[in-house]
Amino acid sequence: MNSDLFIQRRTALSLLGALAAGPALAQGGAAPQAVRIGYQKSSTLIAVLRLQGTLERAFAPLGLKPTWHEFTSGLPLLEALNLDNVDVSADVADTVPVFAQAAGAQLTFLAQEAPSPAAQAIVVRSDSPLRTVADLRGKRVGFAKAAGVHYLLLAALAKAGLGFKDIEPAYLTPADGRAAFERGAIDAWVVWDPFLSAAQIQSGARVLADGTGLASYQRYYLASTRFARARPEALSVLYAELEKTGRWVKAQPKEAAALLAPFWGLDAAVVEQANGRRSYAVRVVTRERLGEQQRIADAFLAEKLLPRRVDALDVDLFKPGAAS
Repeated sequence: MNSDLFIQRRTALSLLGALAAGPALAQGGAAPQAVRIGYQKSSTLIAVLRLQGTLERAFAPLGLKPTWHEFTSGLPLLEALNLDNVDVSADVADTVPVFAQAAGAQLTFLAQEAPSPAAQAIVVRSDSPLRTVADLRGKRVGFAKAAGVHYLLLAALAKAGLGFKDIEPAYLTPADGRAAFERGAIDAWVVWDPFLSAAQIQSGARVLADGTGLASYQRYYLASTRFARARPEALSVLYAELEKTGRWVKAQPKEAAALLAPFWGLDAAVVEQANGRRSYAVRVVTRERLGEQQRIADAFLAEKLLPRRVDALDVDLFKPGAAS
């Protein structure tokens, strides 16, 4: 009788243990949760992480996996982030968050790349009679709206004594801009790397002015505030991998170019030149480092390109490692 009672009790305890373990087993066996990462062609570090499978490995212990979503430029990428169609944005030019803020987007700044002013420029064809930025008066200039080059153009025009009203703007994606540039449908093109290097090396484009002394060109990684609050450990992992990858790209320029060239559909020499002009120095975003953001916002407001004034410091900043 005692033996039967012991068996009954042990069986009951085993059942209770199985029931208690059930949710944990189910959780462990569940499919990883997707982290939707939006990127564009110029998102170098994210491209390297994708090609090397780094985030798949880094996210696995968290029960996460990356999914990849390409955009033509920064503005539609941040619009998708604001609409909860992606969770994280790869680097976008410093101008893009300003437009997103003006639209009321709830974004969290994850990381910043240190300045790379020479990685964007105003270019003309090799046979163009235009020699200075002042020569752009009355000319048709192509560029991507709200991209970093948009601010570079405003700054360059102002330095030359011109305003935005003095040119004929043509809002074009990089692919459309390249086609328009080569067939002479635009007089000048304002573009960033790697498209800039491709135009120089493959089409002989001539630089009228780059960002030196005009626009720092700092690129930002962002997340939706909802995702940043829900999965801070994922963002800490992503930040650490971006930092390491930035150092690797600068330390191994030829290896990085060979990796990226087929992915981008560009020659390795083009990629290596483009990477040489980007800092890829990933760092924490602080309010002290957002000073130029206000100048950018004010410049766009003055040209009536923003619907309202933007306080560039009124943003959420992520602190990597805080929740690791």
